[in-house]
Amino acid sequence: MFYAQQKLGWFFDPRRLLELASEGVSDLGSAFWYTGLKDPTDQRPFRDALTSLGFTVRTKPLREFGTDPDQRQFARANLDVEICLDLMAVAHRTDELWLMSGSRDLERLVEMLRAQGLKITLINADGMVPRELRNAVDRFIDLGKLKAQLERMEAVQAPVFQRSTPEALPRPEPLRHQVIRPEVASFEHSPREVVIGPSV
Repeated sequence: MFYAQQKLGWFFDPRRLLELASEGVSDLGSAFWYTGLKDPTDQRPFRDALTSLGFTVRTKPLREFGTDPDQRQFARANLDVEICLDLMAVAHRTDELWLMSGSRDLERLVEMLRAQGLKITLINADGMVPRELRNAVDRFIDLGKLKAQLERMEAVQAPVFQRSTPEALPRPEPLRHQVIRPEVASFEHSPREVVIGPSV
């Protein structure tokens, strides 16, 4: 999703994403964030902030190639197995999934989850999603059309992925104090899951 946001020219706010996902449901069942790391300290303040918001953060070391320590090169971390395991584990207690990913390897997982009755919405930048994955889901939402609801306000806070200055992302309050709930007398829906694909 990092590259999708780069293409759009703006970054989404994880807090605002969870607030949007919480609208219209009695409870947000789970929120998973997957990312590759160059080293154990990579993105530490950002990962801590995500955990405080309520995300379960899964990480995996980026594969490094080359022998020159002055010109380190990395390949993307593949977290598809972790995504599959997490979603299969929560499938029995939800009826809707928001998936933010562009991995065509998740096509078969999406088919299996839909066979179990889950409604799956794929969110990504238009043009960055494989046809196979887009055709497998119930609904596709162009991330670019959610700018008004999700954009991180630069005037207030620094970009989410500004790694050069770790202090730029202050630790937020826990999500349980931030979630916006619609004023509805009762709810008929099961929890909704939110999944953010690897950001690196």
